[in-house]
Amino acid sequence: MGNSITYRDQAAVENHLEQRLHQPQKLLEDLRKTDAQQFRTAMKCLLEDKKDRLDLKDIIIDLGEIRERALQSPGVNRSLFLITLERCFQVLNSLECVEILGKVLRGSSGSFLQPDITERLPRDLREDAFKNLSAVFKDLYDKTSAHSQRALYSWMTGILQTSSNATDDSASWVSAEHLWVLGRYIVHLSFEEIMKISPIEIGLFISYDNATKQLDTVYDITPELAQAFLERISSSNFNMRNTSTIHRLGLLVCFYNDLELLDATVAQVLLHQMIKCSHLRGFQAGVQKLKAELLDIAVENQTLNETLGSLSDAVVGLTYSQLESLSPEAVHGAISTLSQVSGWAKSQVIILSAKYLAHEKVLSFYNVSQMGALLAGVSTQAFCSMNRKDLSQVLRSAVSQYVSELSPAQQQGILSKMVQAEDTAPGIVEIQGAFFKEVSLFDLRRQPGFNSTVLKDKELGRSQALFLYELLLKTTRRPEELLSAGQLVKGVTCSHIDAMSTDFFLAHFQDFQNNFALLSPYQVNCLAWKYWEVSRLSMPPFLLAALPARYLASVPASQCVPFLISLGKSWLDSLVLDSHKKTSVLRKVQQCLDDSIADEYTVDIMGNLLCHLPAAIIDRGISPRAWATALHGLRDCPDLNPEQKAAVRLKLLGQYGFPQHWTAETTKDLGPFLVLFSGDELSSIATKFPDILLQAASKMAMTLPPKEFLWAVFESVRNSSEKIPSSDPILGCHGVVAPSSDDIFKLAEANACWALEDLRCMEEDTFIRTVELLGAVQGFSRPQLMTLKEKAIQVWDMPSYWREHHIVSLGRIALALNESELEQLDLSSIDTVASLSRQTEWTPGQAESILQGYLDDSGYSIQDLRSFHLVGLGATLCAINITEIPLIKISEFRVVVARIGTLLCGTHVLAEFKRKAEVVFGDPTEWTSSVLQELGTIAAGLTKAELRMLDKDLMPYFQPSAIKCLPDEIFKELSAEQIASLGPENAAAVTHAQRRRLSPLQLQSLQQALDGAKTHSWQDAPASASPTRTSSSRSPAGALQSLGLWLGCPLLVLMAKPLW
Repeated sequence: MGNSITYRDQAAVENHLEQRLHQPQKLLEDLRKTDAQQFRTAMKCLLEDKKDRLDLKDIIIDLGEIRERALQSPGVNRSLFLITLERCFQVLNSLECVEILGKVLRGSSGSFLQPDITERLPRDLREDAFKNLSAVFKDLYDKTSAHSQRALYSWMTGILQTSSNATDDSASWVSAEHLWVLGRYIVHLSFEEIMKISPIEIGLFISYDNATKQLDTVYDITPELAQAFLERISSSNFNMRNTSTIHRLGLLVCFYNDLELLDATVAQVLLHQMIKCSHLRGFQAGVQKLKAELLDIAVENQTLNETLGSLSDAVVGLTYSQLESLSPEAVHGAISTLSQVSGWAKSQVIILSAKYLAHEKVLSFYNVSQMGALLAGVSTQAFCSMNRKDLSQVLRSAVSQYVSELSPAQQQGILSKMVQAEDTAPGIVEIQGAFFKEVSLFDLRRQPGFNSTVLKDKELGRSQALFLYELLLKTTRRPEELLSAGQLVKGVTCSHIDAMSTDFFLAHFQDFQNNFALLSPYQVNCLAWKYWEVSRLSMPPFLLAALPARYLASVPASQCVPFLISLGKSWLDSLVLDSHKKTSVLRKVQQCLDDSIADEYTVDIMGNLLCHLPAAIIDRGISPRAWATALHGLRDCPDLNPEQKAAVRLKLLGQYGFPQHWTAETTKDLGPFLVLFSGDELSSIATKFPDILLQAASKMAMTLPPKEFLWAVFESVRNSSEKIPSSDPILGCHGVVAPSSDDIFKLAEANACWALEDLRCMEEDTFIRTVELLGAVQGFSRPQLMTLKEKAIQVWDMPSYWREHHIVSLGRIALALNESELEQLDLSSIDTVASLSRQTEWTPGQAESILQGYLDDSGYSIQDLRSFHLVGLGATLCAINITEIPLIKISEFRVVVARIGTLLCGTHVLAEFKRKAEVVFGDPTEWTSSVLQELGTIAAGLTKAELRMLDKDLMPYFQPSAIKCLPDEIFKELSAEQIASLGPENAAAVTHAQRRRLSPLQLQSLQQALDGAKTHSWQDAPASASPTRTSSSRSPAGALQSLGLWLGCPLLVLMAKPLW
């Protein structure tokens, strides 16, 4: 090797050592064959934290890092876990073995702890080792399946019962110490076992200082078991109304039921402790009900103004009328409580902020810094009126964490003050975190004082990163500092990557890999081509998926494992966007798997690729041995296709039978898969385990589950709720069981199942308390929204009487307002308009009514609009008359170009905005990659001639949304070279209508772009070249063997034997 060692050689050696991690079964075999002394040494190596380094002349091997990578490899971890259970307790002392198990398990996904594993756990552990191992299982509780939790609980209690002094069935084996050892597993005690615990033991347990910490973590306790514990604690002579006792109850306080003759002070103490109840898994409707009852007690014989500061987060349950009845002085006095409460509705925040700021003509730093969670209630205009120095202090203070909760209009209002035309520099630099993304490209271009250090705490948009990386590259002497700055990698272009020397690229590729989630598919494609050209022998295999599909043929069978591991660590949907190419990649995956998954090691190798397994493999190709581990991985798949879902459902039915035969543990473990079953199949779950069904539904809050699943949830809630026929005098409502607040709270998205007459007959108080929840339901039909709008008119009178908090609270219900009703609204505040513009389903007529309503009510004309007004108008700005767009001030438009560029406006509107953009950024022939990225959909306003004149190297920097917005007749004017240069992401954005207008040559170019074909500097390399196989003359394995590489411990020696 001598002095000719390069980064390529270093990478080759490290790549060789990486291969050792790809043979975990061989590692298990080798460890089984070692003698006791070798095994002891190998295991002790795992306990070391030494950062060993091996110096092989010009190559430095970081052994500590290799050990860490070994412990992060699922397959290696699995082998170490199994061998520790098999041999460790016979060779090492039990404390050391428990420490090894802890290390290995904490690096795992939790899938190692299958129910049958307890059969292999020792039952004769020393007391200290047993307690340490129990602590490991407690730490992994949330990663462990319900079946495995039950099995581990049985193992733990089996040992605890053996050591118990209980002599007959009437005496409990559960002591205070047993409860401490069980920790979170106390929720698996039966009701009968809890009720048998002696008062002395439960008293000892609750008096122990750590008991509160333990009870704070019993997130999955049920009301029945919580009531049993509360009863036993009460029986132990603890005064359940004593403040000290209440403080010790942890999450049991969420089920407190001794409310008879409770005084206001105790109610306030309980409410303060109940803040933690949001951590409970389910039962939140019951918690809200208890808080409401305690709230009533807490304000007895006092006014709400007097008690406001002592009601904790129960204040979230106050109605609009209660909040409006508060005095500004009371809100001021209680601000320290109100500002820390989570769960406020936006309408409540508006009311409370107005109360708090009632006496303030101009906001000061001190006042705003006290507001915390109420910051979002400050109007955009109030932010703009603040002193810039005060505003700067706000952004540096603790309250800045709430800036992300502000509307785009509010954020732009702050920016417009911070980045004033006469002095941008100090203002821009002071803006931190995600808020920095809102700074316009125009303002960045006026700021000379940036360096990589200043940018480290700022999140960058892609247009910002493209501009800043190019700018800083010209001035820095250490370009590696730019790559290590994190967010700046978004701005690295293909030309930058092409220009990197081989050694620089290989030495700093890790910076790209560390920030892989920030890279665009086009950047990944460029990195893949660079790596292929300069060091295909050490190329990370997942990058092959970014090259044309034929390059996958170059992966030999011997390299399938590293290919699958590497690809499984990324998300294929973001790496490969073209469905045809994805099919080719998955065909290679199937070839590597030989169309089957033989064991759990193969599942470990697959990683995220599990989510792309064809239905045929799920149905017939996963062995029984591998299925439990595979199922654990499939739970986290975000979007299985219909065929995959059908295959999973059949496998589940084959394993567990029909849902009517399932246990509670099975139902919990299969929670994410309940959506795969029919309404009839789910009806038995809804009857037997309604709470588990509700918990499963609550975890799907960000998705839209199938209608049959929602109906099962709906029927379950309706069947378990009190059926009180409506006494509402509305015609036709007599005898109808109207929705209750509890029902609506529990149902979430399943509220879409209410019949029109149910919604029409809802009581007014129920509507007032739940309007924001109802306004957030995505599945409501147009008739349901119309019914809810009519209910709003019934409760609040005609729209002309509605105030800002009423309008804000409506959410999607506002979509049912017709043009005449929209014209009645008071739209004088841009914040009211901003809340409406969050909805994306307005008709052109409705959007025009909102836009015109704002101009009429505010008294502004188009030329008066400030940047934050333009942002607040959102999608309604698309309704602007194109003859009025030239009237928008350039000074305001140029700082919100990126925001306007997110709007999907009509072609003529985008064309007019494009003309305005030319005033800011010059002729389209002068536009750079950062400008094109900043413009977003505005770039879709280019004319045929302008589009044809664009440099093909700029094509990847259109935003995908802009490609979709280009009219078909204009898109077809792109040259074949321009289309080939679109990059994978933009090529995937081409619509079917656009595609139909293309010539055969253009379609061929489009396919090249989709496939990731090379369009810059180097020639396409032959597909026969192999990316990873090394020749024997340069085999690092031979060099390492000749040097007697011991890698600091025998464990890694076992992994250093050559593969060939």
